[in-house]
Amino acid sequence: MSASSTPADARDENGRLIRELHGVTLASIVEYLHGHYGWPGLDQRLRMNCFAVNPSIKSALAFLRRTAWARTKVEELYIQTRTAEVQGKPMQ
Repeated sequence: MSASSTPADARDENGRLIRELHGVTLASIVEYLHGHYGWPGLDQRLRMNCFAVNPSIKSALAFLRRTAWARTKVEELYIQTRTAEVQGKPMQ
């Protein structure tokens, strides 16, 4: 990726813009973030009970599917994390 690229222009391994979430399901987003941060890390970053109290992929998906603001926050974290990963910058 060139030095002039912005995070909004970051592309995945298929050449698609990460921010567009093309073909990325909510389940795959939650699984990716769980694998990357774990439940404690997700709770620390997003402060949602679905990541703090008896967390599971199934319960998180149920909550996120019916709560638009929460889904938006999860998608934004996914975009930031994937963009940093593609650009070779560590996310903390």
